[in-house]
This record gives sequence, C-alpha cells and structure tokens, in this order.
Amino acid sequence: MKTIKILPVIFFLFFTIGSTAQDISKKRYIKVPEGYLMVLLQGDDILKQLETFAIAEKIPSANFTGMGFVNMTFGFFDFSKKKFDPKEFKDMELASMNGTIAWQKEKPSIHAHGVVTDKNFQAFGGHILEGTVGTGSVEIMILVHDQTLERKHETYIGANVLCIDKCK
Repeated sequence: MKTIKILPVIFFLFFTIGSTAQDISKKRYIKVPEGYLMVLLQGDDILKQLETFAIAEKIPSANFTGMGFVNMTFGFFDFSKKKFDPKEFKDMELASMNGTIAWQKEKPSIHAHGVVTDKNFQAFGGHILEGTVGTGSVEIMILVHDQTLERKHETYIGANVLCIDKCK
C-alpha cells in the first residue's frame, strides 16, 4: 500500500527534473527571412553556440544582436599589456549584445560586446570573453553576409581585426 502512495511522488519528481533538464541535442536556431533566430537556454555557452552554428550552417560572415539573462565575463583591452583585464558578472540581464562572425585560421571567430544590468539598473559592459545563459533564455538575431570575412592578427595593435580588403 505504501508503494502505491509513493509512486505518484516518484513520477512527479522524475518528470519535473526531466523537464527542467535541457536537451543538449535540441536545435537552438531557425531560419527566418532576415537570417536566423537563435534561442539559447539556461546553461548554454553563448560564444560556443555561435561557433557551432557558424560551422553547421557554413556561415561566410554575419552580424548579430542579442538580449536575455546571463552570467558574463567582460574584458577591457589593455593596450600596454596587449591583453584583456577580465571582470565577471553573475545573474544579470543582457540589455544588449552586438557582434560579428568571421573566420580565422579556418575556424569561426566571434567578436562580441555587450551591456548587462543588475537589479539596481546599474549597467556594465565591454568585450565578451565568456557568457552563459542564466535563468531564462537569450535570443539572438543573426544577419548573414554574402561574402566570407576573415580576422587577421595585427601585431602593431596586438589584437585580431576584421579584414575587409586585401586580406591575404
């Protein structure tokens, strides 16, 4: 008799836990007239999803914008050190994200900047070094270009730069 009373609890827990666990094989984007719409879910690595998308869809180059809920690490480029000074922000709202998809050494090269806000409406932003979707989702609109663009390392700057003319 006790087993029968426990079964509904077990089924409830199984389906509740199962429904909140993200299906990692689920496609995260659809084709729309303007390009692609990507919807990422809690725990998704934003930059990795964009790289995977660029490879899967053979994207020559693109611009993207996005918004949602995130945990984000921004970097501010220190030209004297030729490296980013990172700062991490947890449980933030992504008010704006803008970036480009190009190629470098036959791999996707994502360059993204963003602005996040906290519960007090303070804004922080910079170059996105890492980002995962927080509670909720992130929506990204991707506008694909008709030509392949590459990023080149410019030694005098110490950074990768989008090349649009005589790139070889």
